[in-house]
Amino acid sequence: MSLTQIFIGSTLYGTATLAAAVDAGSFPAADRRILLTSNHALAAEISPRLAGMPGFATLSTRFDEVLDWNTVIEPQHPGSWSPRSDDVPIWERYLRNLWGLGDDRIELIVESLQVPPAMALCQLFPGAAVDVYADGLMSYGPTRVRLDPQIGMRVRRVLHLDLVPGLEPLLLTEFGVPAELIPAGEFVKVLAELAASASDCGHLPADAAGDVAGDVAGEGAEAPALLLGQYLSALDLITAQQEEDLHAEMVRGAYALGHRDLIFKPHPSAPAVYSRRAEAEAERLGARLTVMDTPVLAEILYQQLRPALVVGCFSTGLLTAATLFGLPVARTGTGAVLARLKPYQNSNRVPLTLVDALLPDLADTAAVRGWTAPGSAEVRSRLDGLLTAVGFAMQPRILAAHRAAAEEYLTRHLDSGTWRYFNRRRLGSQGLPGGIPAQLAFLTRSPALRSAVRRVRRVRRLRGRR
Repeated sequence: MSLTQIFIGSTLYGTATLAAAVDAGSFPAADRRILLTSNHALAAEISPRLAGMPGFATLSTRFDEVLDWNTVIEPQHPGSWSPRSDDVPIWERYLRNLWGLGDDRIELIVESLQVPPAMALCQLFPGAAVDVYADGLMSYGPTRVRLDPQIGMRVRRVLHLDLVPGLEPLLLTEFGVPAELIPAGEFVKVLAELAASASDCGHLPADAAGDVAGDVAGEGAEAPALLLGQYLSALDLITAQQEEDLHAEMVRGAYALGHRDLIFKPHPSAPAVYSRRAEAEAERLGARLTVMDTPVLAEILYQQLRPALVVGCFSTGLLTAATLFGLPVARTGTGAVLARLKPYQNSNRVPLTLVDALLPDLADTAAVRGWTAPGSAEVRSRLDGLLTAVGFAMQPRILAAHRAAAEEYLTRHLDSGTWRYFNRRRLGSQGLPGGIPAQLAFLTRSPALRSAVRRVRRVRRLRGRR
């Protein structure tokens, strides 16, 4: 029986990750490899599609065919559509016919398994084995929802880049799914291909960045500081005004560290107005700021420009800059976002926590100048327990096996430096140290009491529905 592997890609970064995994031999030989692209943008009809982005053609050479998921299910949106259970056999027959799959054995390689389109594809091919790959830092956190065991038990592994050296993801550990590293060297090679392809196609960062990047290319020129926008207001993490203030704060912080040439790379989906405060602040200070509006990965800029500093809030790009390219980095705004992030189980909490705990604060000049990327052993000693405690507090039912480790960490390490990652009410609701007075801590270890509390909550919920 022939084997067809279907890879789902929604971002250039994620597709580059898949390409690196293919190059590294992470997947068995297959008779056919399909890259299924999906545009998750809110207004997908008018947003640039992945296949049209600079460098995509280079990445697509790893696959036998590129197909578009949006076209298959239109006018439904890929971020929300899932098949009705009764329609699954019809859909599977339809897709096998549409894509010429016949009776092939199918393997799915997906991102964000908890939500469509990954979840939808897993439902539509119920006999397929599944691999999950990480597109960013969220995989270090727990699975966002309780998965149907019929899907969770089909997952063979979680493929990820070693962005936080030595730290293993919590994602899907409730099913005993092992984590597997994608070699960083292969990923960097793929990014080099992307950079060369962008240059050949006229998407040189130097052209897009204007005089600043042009000066950087000159011999002896000082490298600029690169500021990363994330469009956090679209996720309801901060307001539009706060996001513009954050950009201005990046400019002030970089200027205070002596950087006079700045490049601002906005999020591709962010409106142009979001860079105006940053431009006005740079002009006030006498710095030169250029807005990079060409849709290229930040990692390409790392290779092209070798920036003197990379600044952001909690972008994955900060960790790729530090870990894969050895660039100086600084964070800003993480404390404010952590303080207002709701609900506690919001999946952005883990990337925020990791960046806040690992990287220096832009406002701390001495810390930024003296920071060096920690090694695997140091990362594990600093973050293993913290990640487990935060992950358990986020998803206590999914990570029930980690309760003892979370309690131990909170008992020993909850202090003025770590309280920012927790919420007293959340700890109290889960019966964790820090949420109740120390003299009553013995109550949290009573299974009978915890069971009684769950029953009371269940009754309250039922009454509330009447």
